[in-house]
Amino acid sequence: MQGRGCWESASVRSFCSSGCLNKFKKDDSGDDDDETTSPADKSELHYTIKSLSVKLDDLSTCNDLIAKHGAALQRSLSELDGLKIPYESCEKLKVVNERATLFRITSNAMINACRDFLELAETHSRKWQRALQYERDQRIHLEETIEQLAKQHNSLERAFRSAPGRTANPTKSFSEGSLLTPKGEDSEEDEDTEYFDAMEDSTSFITVITEAKEDSRKAEGGTTGSVDWTSSDNVLDGASLVPKGPPKVKRRVRIPDKPNYSLNLWSIMKNCIGRELSKIPMPVNFNEPLSMLQRLTEDLEYHHLLDKAVHCTSSVEQMCLVAAFSVSSYSTTVHRIAKPFNPMLGETFELDRLDDMGLRSLCEQVSHHPPSAAHYVFSKHGWSLWQEITISSKFRGKYLSIMPLGAIHLEFQASGNHYVWRKSTSTVHNIIVGKLWIDQTGDIEIVNHKTKDRCQLKFLPYSYFSKEVARKVTGVVSDSQGKAHYVLSGSWDEQMECAKIVQSSPSSPSSDGKQKTVYQTLPAKLLWKKYPLPENAENMYYFSELALTLNEHEEGVAPTDSRLRPDQRLMEKGHWDEANSEKQRLEEKQRVSRRRRLEACSRGCGAEEAEKEADVYMPLWFEKRLDPLTGETACMYKGGYWEAKEKQDWHMCPNIF
Repeated sequence: MQGRGCWESASVRSFCSSGCLNKFKKDDSGDDDDETTSPADKSELHYTIKSLSVKLDDLSTCNDLIAKHGAALQRSLSELDGLKIPYESCEKLKVVNERATLFRITSNAMINACRDFLELAETHSRKWQRALQYERDQRIHLEETIEQLAKQHNSLERAFRSAPGRTANPTKSFSEGSLLTPKGEDSEEDEDTEYFDAMEDSTSFITVITEAKEDSRKAEGGTTGSVDWTSSDNVLDGASLVPKGPPKVKRRVRIPDKPNYSLNLWSIMKNCIGRELSKIPMPVNFNEPLSMLQRLTEDLEYHHLLDKAVHCTSSVEQMCLVAAFSVSSYSTTVHRIAKPFNPMLGETFELDRLDDMGLRSLCEQVSHHPPSAAHYVFSKHGWSLWQEITISSKFRGKYLSIMPLGAIHLEFQASGNHYVWRKSTSTVHNIIVGKLWIDQTGDIEIVNHKTKDRCQLKFLPYSYFSKEVARKVTGVVSDSQGKAHYVLSGSWDEQMECAKIVQSSPSSPSSDGKQKTVYQTLPAKLLWKKYPLPENAENMYYFSELALTLNEHEEGVAPTDSRLRPDQRLMEKGHWDEANSEKQRLEEKQRVSRRRRLEACSRGCGAEEAEKEADVYMPLWFEKRLDPLTGETACMYKGGYWEAKEKQDWHMCPNIF
């Protein structure tokens, strides 16, 4: 009997340690983040409750076994107690009996406590689920209501604007611009701001349309300007139309449809708040199959605006087209919420389109931390563009701020006009909850450093409750004396117009003492209009016609070209699991290359100096120079790429893929 009791006690320990209890510990020690990343999700709640129920069943089984074997153990102890044994052994037997009783009581208490905990968790889980579902339904209903009201408001506004007889009345407002005093660089950094509210008295100028015959001779007071509108008709009229010719090279018009893979963003981003976006390990599920170098090249989609600007005899007219070109670069972002691939250090991308677009473009990733790309464009129509853009981005929990740093240069060879401007801030909203949407905000100043002409552009923040047109952009073109010549208006996702100013005068002060400038203008002319998206664009990452061709395979490109990047190519084909593996391989290869540079530098200098040297990369096709106009050091094209391509001599290119 004694042997049998010991064997049964051993069987309890063996079962509990290697069976149910071991399973319980293993399940319970798993990553909680994987099961509770989204408590509002019904399926995850049900899965959690089901898992807890399974564990309760395991505990109940253990309880039954403990009770059974505990009772058997006590019977064996009682039988031993009835035997004639020495007094000392009897005392020890009583102690063992008491401990066995305490063990059974404690085990039952543990099981009861676990059952009570599960019942409480189930009760509260149901309450939380109902509360979250109610809040979700209310939010969706509110968003649908507000969106419907916004659409109705826009429809009414368009109907009002298109009403017959409005344009003939010079006393009615043609449009209202918004050119605000900058609020400072940190306005987007407000942690509590998710939606921008409509701002009262947001306009600092008002434009009033008039007929051409109502020239400046009828104006009383105020600043007047030339009304020779016809001189610019041959350039500004139809500026948005693209000269279409038969393409010499047939380009692809579609890519494989985007797979429908779901992934929880919060499970990846919750530990990355405040970190640089470029340093967050992101799977390709959040990418689009283009690199940042290719996205930068997309700015050239409306290059015809600059081709037309070459023929302008007036620098202020040319400024209008340059301003429209600067706004057009944002038109591709309205639906493009996916993240482009971070280029590898030394990665390049060429766009050799002299035949159909009349230009050649080259980008190179010249820095990895911070990510920086140099870009140079040559057009056979008589202009050149270059820039070095460094992307600074911060994840703020509710939204993502993307701040491109660096100046954009544009020079027309014939006139010598040299324009410089910088990009605005992009903000991606509803990172955690709701539908993602992107907005462009801030001020852009374009300066012609030869004539000192200026254009002040204002990107109005979007608001459900604003009376303004969504994604509105306004601006004023002024000469070196500060006299306004043109008013620009439109939206960064659709079109831009310009209207010639024939008179400007201050308005009557408002109740709060603020004063606006009233511009009397001629009828507006269309400068730029966005191309319609290709058919089935929603399943092709909302790529434009140009974007669809950027990753198309081409022969003869450098071995560092983005088209040859394997993870990006696999993603485009829909093989996302393989693409993620390749992406990890490339990133590790890049880290190994940096460690080698660090080791090489550390042999001849200190550790701190070596780390700085390891981050210094010598670009192949660009070199650091001092920009005399901005006073900044930037990478500029030093030549040699197209000559190397013609010879197919790429021996100097690093092996980065």
